[in-house]
Amino acid sequence: MITDAFDTLSPAIINPEKREDAPAVDACIVTFSHEIEKHVAENYAAGEIASLWCATGRTPVYLIERNDKRFAFYKTYIGAPVTVALLEDAAAQLQCEKFILFGGAGCLNREIAHGKVMIPTEAYRDEGTSYHYAPAADFCQIRNSAVVAKCMETNGIPCVLGKTWTTDSFYRETRNNFEKRKADGCISVEMECAGVQAMCDFRGLELYPFFTSGDLLDAPEWDERGKAYRHGGQHDVGHFDIALALAEFVS
Repeated sequence: MITDAFDTLSPAIINPEKREDAPAVDACIVTFSHEIEKHVAENYAAGEIASLWCATGRTPVYLIERNDKRFAFYKTYIGAPVTVALLEDAAAQLQCEKFILFGGAGCLNREIAHGKVMIPTEAYRDEGTSYHYAPAADFCQIRNSAVVAKCMETNGIPCVLGKTWTTDSFYRETRNNFEKRKADGCISVEMECAGVQAMCDFRGLELYPFFTSGDLLDAPEWDERGKAYRHGGQHDVGHFDIALALAEFVS
């Protein structure tokens, strides 16, 4: 059974190989949107510092230099297995222990989450990847949720903390399961958080996740800063500025 998958008694057959000349960065920002990747490449990147490879092709890792800090950035793919695998490779290609993960998520409770960044405190493990990195349990703790919330407060960004539901199957989010997860206190649903947190815990890395939704950030403080933002929801390039503020905050 999948709940028996966590094995500490034998070594992994394949392991990521640490790059000998891995460039050092203060934090690495990871997201899912091709629009945000294009925006970052055109407006923030000082070049490429690494490449991540899989059967789908090359994933460039960009360097961002800002206020005497060095940050990496790359676009990942939807789903815990590939997101975790690429993050394993990124940790091997970079000297980096802090990872910012952000992207769009479904909102399970608009009464409390409307217009706010959603910060996960726990992730319901309705996926398979996390069970290879941590003992079986219904939820995994998101250890840096308070740090993410403090950054949002410091920058005047409206936010709400709550549990998230990490699913493997977008088209099988049934009404009954929705009601169960909402009753558990989940305010968002996405496809990566539980797996990535379990992997980061296993590898001794620090994860700082947050989620956004289409009707996000309608508070005056952040609207004033986001007048030039071009897109809504998943592809809102202004959400990258939130991630960059978080990267600066934790480094």
